[in-house]
Amino acid sequence: MSKMLITGGCGFIGSNAAAYFMDRGWEVVILDNFSRPGARSNAAWLRNIGKPTIVEGDLCNRQIVNSLIGEHRDLLVVLHLAAQVAVTKSLVDPISDCEINTLGTLNLLEAVRRQGVNPIFIYSSTNKVYGDLQKQAVQDIGRRYALINAPRGIHEEFPVDFYSPYGCSKGSADMYVLDYARVYGLRTVSLRQSCIYGPRQYGLEDQGWVAWFIICTIVGRPVTIFGDGKQVRDVLYVDDLLDCYGRCIAGIDSICGQVFNVGGGLIYNLSLLEFIDLLKARFNLDVQYSFAAGRPGDQKVYISDVSRLSAILDWKPNTSIEKGIGALIGWISDNKASFSPGERDRV
Repeated sequence: MSKMLITGGCGFIGSNAAAYFMDRGWEVVILDNFSRPGARSNAAWLRNIGKPTIVEGDLCNRQIVNSLIGEHRDLLVVLHLAAQVAVTKSLVDPISDCEINTLGTLNLLEAVRRQGVNPIFIYSSTNKVYGDLQKQAVQDIGRRYALINAPRGIHEEFPVDFYSPYGCSKGSADMYVLDYARVYGLRTVSLRQSCIYGPRQYGLEDQGWVAWFIICTIVGRPVTIFGDGKQVRDVLYVDDLLDCYGRCIAGIDSICGQVFNVGGGLIYNLSLLEFIDLLKARFNLDVQYSFAAGRPGDQKVYISDVSRLSAILDWKPNTSIEKGIGALIGWISDNKASFSPGERDRV
């Protein structure tokens, strides 16, 4: 049986990935520090549907990381998802942000290298490595902005600009992952992911906005839009991301040491205002919202150009926004009690 380590495996993407690969016969080992809301609920769910090995520990603890890799020297894949994921938190505590995202990733890379194992190493990077894109000309076309000079979206050759401590920490890790393929021969790939959404997402105001808007509306809370709401993001349903991970594993020889954008691309993107319109018109959810000043580093428009990944791995996003949002609404509605005041911080 093939074995995989998933860091952050009890988070939103991690728990979905663990379930996905267990269902396909993989032995899954999880390292998670349970700092995110919902992590323990996700762990309980995983234990109900399979037999993952779940280790509670932190990537910043080098001894734990070295011991874990040493114990599982037969790993075929490391899926590195654990991270501090909010720009706002990085602005408040940039040192912790760096320790988790940069040093934690380096600890994992070094453990793999020094133990003499060479699993496929997939890193979950971010579109924030491209910065705030303020130098890109945008056009106001009603309820959204549009990029004038990048009609296909932002491609991988676009200059990186690590705006915000979060951008710096994730971007630095991104570069380490690529350099460990070049210098040490590790089989690494870095995926610069856009907005991922789907079931088991315990969204927060500063991260996971798709789920956050829905959660607040279902439990009767207003949301705050930072900026004018015309900001555009491409969105990708989690199942399509998992399909991408599987294709990366199968096609590692053709993508090793490279970076790829992963998102909904030109097919699936929308502004915050358009998202609110969709929730009202399609799902009868009336979002109550107010506006506040924009946040540092926020991109007016980010749409992934995913053509490079599509060409090499024959991958593309398949789940429509309506279908994906419907699935997320169903899961949140079924777990409404988990998002009530006070309960949210416990699960």
